[in-house]
Amino acid sequence: MIEKLRSIAIFSTVVDQGTFRAAALHLGLAPSRVSQMVSDLEKDLGVTLLYRSTRQLSLTHEGRILHEKAHVMLDAVEGGLDAINPTSTEPSGTLRITAPAFVTQSELMAVFAKFSNTYPKINLGFDFSDAPRDLIKDGFDVAIRAGWLEDSEFMTRSIGHEDRFLVSSPEYFSSKEAPEHPNDLETWDWVRFAMRPDQTELTSSKGETLTVTGKSNIAVNSAAALYEFSIQGLGLTALPEHLARRGIDRGELVHVLPDWSLRPLGLHAVWPDQSRRENLTMIFVRFLAEENA
Repeated sequence: MIEKLRSIAIFSTVVDQGTFRAAALHLGLAPSRVSQMVSDLEKDLGVTLLYRSTRQLSLTHEGRILHEKAHVMLDAVEGGLDAINPTSTEPSGTLRITAPAFVTQSELMAVFAKFSNTYPKINLGFDFSDAPRDLIKDGFDVAIRAGWLEDSEFMTRSIGHEDRFLVSSPEYFSSKEAPEHPNDLETWDWVRFAMRPDQTELTSSKGETLTVTGKSNIAVNSAAALYEFSIQGLGLTALPEHLARRGIDRGELVHVLPDWSLRPLGLHAVWPDQSRRENLTMIFVRFLAEENA
């Protein structure tokens, strides 16, 4: 039974990694050994689990069923190991984390690095993407979300915020009459972030709050794309402060209506209520919150 469980775990790793070679590298085994163990498992079960070709692997119906059950089994094992981590002197295991791509140029990267140095036995797998990821379907343990969370089915904790600046290229700014009030921006071109509302809320130093809806011909799903299109002179955009300051320091962007502030982006850690790696998840989340307090 122990050998069969080991073979099932190796089969699941092959599916997750996509190839026998990648799975062998991940497991520290010879590719021939990995292939043989999967073949032996198929022979033992009397079914074909994988369709093999020179370029890719694909699951049979039986393979999909076993892969799903294998994940349940492996998650239970990892949960058991995580449960006893508090009794060990050094937590260990693997966390899969998804975060917005703009975070790669923010101070959070230093926090991630500090966490890794503090807990060297915890393996961190990062996915950086401004497009939203599905925590459950995509198999992540923790997500870093930027924005303003509504009611969520998941557990959440604030880990800080990111200020934003309204910016444009110097060339675009000089092509317009200098704005004195947010209402002057209604006729300007905007480069929009696709996952955010079309309206932009600005607050004056005196506490007056207004909402501007400018015309927009371009919507993107990446903060880096917002930056690039704005320096190309395609219009106004709202950028995270660290990106905006980089452009301003380089002379590629100007701060528009600096006396009016944009609503900051809240930064939150989000994770399932029944996390597969509850102990490691909480260590990570607490660390982020404390470092950004």
